[in-house]
Amino acid sequence: MKCQGEKRGHSLPGQRGSMKPGGVPAGEGPLRDATSVVVPVSAPGTSRKGCPWIPSNFWEEAKRLLALAGPLTLIQLLVFMIHIVSSIFCGHLGKVELAAVTLAIAVINVLGISVGYGLTAACDTLISQTYGGKNMKRVGTILQRGILIVLLCCFPCWAVFINTEQILLLVRQDPEVSRLTQVYVMVFVPALPVAFLYQLETRYLQNQRIIWPEVLSGIVGNIINAIANYIFLYMMDLGVTGSALANTIAQYAQAIFLFLYIVGKKLHVETWGGWSSECLQEWDTFTSLAVPSMLMLCIEWWTYEIGSFLVGLLSVLELSAQSIVYEVSTVAYMVPFGLSTAVSVQVGNALGAGNIEEAKRSSVVSLLCTGVFCVVMGVVLAASKDVLGYIFTSDTEIIELVAWVMPVYIAFHLFEAACCTAGGVLRGSGRQKFGAILNAIGYYVVGLPVAILLLFVARIGIIGLWLGMLICAFIPCSCSIAYIARMDWRKASEEAQQRAGVSQQTAEDLNTAPIPSKQAPLPGEAGAQNGVVLLGFTKLEGPRLQEAAPARTPAAEALSVKQLVLRRGLAVAAAIAVLMLGVAVRVTTAPH
Repeated sequence: MKCQGEKRGHSLPGQRGSMKPGGVPAGEGPLRDATSVVVPVSAPGTSRKGCPWIPSNFWEEAKRLLALAGPLTLIQLLVFMIHIVSSIFCGHLGKVELAAVTLAIAVINVLGISVGYGLTAACDTLISQTYGGKNMKRVGTILQRGILIVLLCCFPCWAVFINTEQILLLVRQDPEVSRLTQVYVMVFVPALPVAFLYQLETRYLQNQRIIWPEVLSGIVGNIINAIANYIFLYMMDLGVTGSALANTIAQYAQAIFLFLYIVGKKLHVETWGGWSSECLQEWDTFTSLAVPSMLMLCIEWWTYEIGSFLVGLLSVLELSAQSIVYEVSTVAYMVPFGLSTAVSVQVGNALGAGNIEEAKRSSVVSLLCTGVFCVVMGVVLAASKDVLGYIFTSDTEIIELVAWVMPVYIAFHLFEAACCTAGGVLRGSGRQKFGAILNAIGYYVVGLPVAILLLFVARIGIIGLWLGMLICAFIPCSCSIAYIARMDWRKASEEAQQRAGVSQQTAEDLNTAPIPSKQAPLPGEAGAQNGVVLLGFTKLEGPRLQEAAPARTPAAEALSVKQLVLRRGLAVAAAIAVLMLGVAVRVTTAPH
């Protein structure tokens, strides 16, 4: 990684080729036929001393990052709380009901919410870079494109949802728990597209650095969820069905509230130009980012669930301890996840604007902030490991097992958090494919097989799972950081501006401009040029070079109407066919 303290020439975006008052072209090479005194100066944001890893303006950048990451962390916590509140209310109904609701939420998250969340993460690249490139109306077009694609993705998810009971029975879950789980999931089916659209709404706003409306909508959703749970469970005695209804209503409430807030406050005016046929174009660009983004998230998420299932095959004691460690890990993951989202916004905005130095600086600062947080969190968990289990249970065996696992989890969390933040840099720069490949290798090729060997061959219990998870996180973490350190940021910026539909005049274009005619040198003002101050004589006569202005260019060749009808029609047909297949499986295999 290039050190932030290097002394280098520095010019602000949009200054290349513009003229200083004294006639000095900013950012151009040395002036001929001009007498100048050269005095070195440092570019803004750099240090004159050595080559430190920490940028000289670290604190300013950290404040900007944390101001964005704080509310984003709160948003994720509010989303998580809806499911926690549902579990708390159902815990008073009975063990079977609690198990069913917990299992249903896991199914919805793993086979539904995670898919939508991963697909909408393409907006972390596309909207952030397009907004940074100031191609405002294209932001609305990308949002429209995302709406159509995620709604189509509901059909395959529904095909799985309607067969939840059969899947659970296939893996030998309790029949009554499986039946109640199916009831909960079926009630939630209408809420899935709304949940996807809410995720799109939040991505649309946060990539424009608009954060607090999402926090307000999350608070509204949690309040309505709690009230609805109380009414349906304690006043109407609807049981698991009531809990699912409360969750569904909460999903609709927060999505509708956020939509009304956007319209009421006119947050969409700058970027929304109305529905356009352009939203049917460039689906390949969206999906080429959306699918790897989904895999980056889902591979890790699914590994957690697979691990819990494997531990459940050992004993109830091991599973209980795993459940506690899993809850702790979910809470500890919130801050790195917020930092990851924040840095993806900052890197995407910077690359879209052509500000390479800011993108690099944001990536360095985000990783440093993550490291500091992990150290603090590790100290807290290490100090409280012997009493941490008491928050969840009074069983001393479970508490001791949690304390035994916690040191391994602390080491795992360090790499997991760094990998999460590095993933934000990869999303912001459009490098999701690399992240998805790393996660697949780290988790499924190496880490998970090691965990299985330690669990069932070495038989060292739950700690074997977390040793395997430690390997899972270490591989993508180290490789991601090394990749970011060697990334071609200039190429990433060019790709970002192409996605944004923006092109800048190149230096070669500028060099073809007329060369000022040779005139008698006149006294001029001092001007900054390539990291030096020019004092003395400069040119005043001759044609003025024009400032490079962003040019709007189409990001890809447009499809014809015939091609659009064929391709989009096939996409819709495929989605419906998958749902019909799921219905057929349901009808032929459902228990009578």
